[in-house]
Amino acid sequence: MNLLSFVVLLCIFGWGMGAGLEQVDDSDLVHLLTGDDNVIVLFTQTRCEDCNKWELLVENIYNELTQSLGAIVVKAHNSQLVGIYDPSKEPSLVFFRRGIPLLYHGDLVEDDVVRLFSDNREPVVKELADENFEHLTQAATGATTGDWFVFFYSADCIFCQRLYAVWETVGAVLRHRLNVARVNRLEAGISTAKRFGITTSPEFIFLRQGKLYRYKLKEYTPKSFIEFAQSGFAKQSHPEPVPAEISYMSDMLSNPLELLTENKNAVIIVSASVGLLVLIVLIKKCFTTKPKSPSPKSKKAK
Repeated sequence: MNLLSFVVLLCIFGWGMGAGLEQVDDSDLVHLLTGDDNVIVLFTQTRCEDCNKWELLVENIYNELTQSLGAIVVKAHNSQLVGIYDPSKEPSLVFFRRGIPLLYHGDLVEDDVVRLFSDNREPVVKELADENFEHLTQAATGATTGDWFVFFYSADCIFCQRLYAVWETVGAVLRHRLNVARVNRLEAGISTAKRFGITTSPEFIFLRQGKLYRYKLKEYTPKSFIEFAQSGFAKQSHPEPVPAEISYMSDMLSNPLELLTENKNAVIIVSASVGLLVLIVLIKKCFTTKPKSPSPKSKKAK
């Protein structure tokens, strides 16, 4: 075998060894996602024809993804982590921007994948709190900031965590049409949640021109959310008026009453304490006798 033939075979062998996406296990994936790199992960599973099609697509745009986005591109096969980022499971393509996930939503089109990821290298969803909600949304006035689609979540809601990547997708697709945000209803957004009557997690509201539309569907996919924000909200013929912002004083005065009405144990304790106090007062009153005034002495007969 001459030198030229050896070089050709070496190139072919090297290409064959490098062909296909690098596969990582869950421990390696967690290590990648907690680092500072941008990471694109294709989640696949066994006996999945669509997974094979998606893998071929990602391989075709591998160079674009790694060079233009500076991303690490890997495959996670039969991963236990996929449900955290995509409730619909495999195949699933997720772009992690320093840990913040963006789920690809769309057809098997190479240009669409590259465009979505390239246009959204930074997180899109805005985090709102009590202190800035009205200022940014101008919800009560329906003024100049446009429409808002808001996701109310809480840290104790596992399903909410699984919707973060989905919600980023909603924000990415709709970013030039409206604003997409989220609010922690039990922490930084307690007063805002109370203002809009939000009592569970997750809940979603759409704010448009001083009107409030509630997302009541039980379908939590990018497609369903996007369709609602684009036209589905209009099917609600009687939207609610946006409630006025809760003042600081009314919020302070309502908290003790709400604490009692929402906590049955607190009601029992307070009632028992009041009853005991009344009983003590009555007992004390019964056993306390007033000192008798001395009777006037009879005058001695002269």
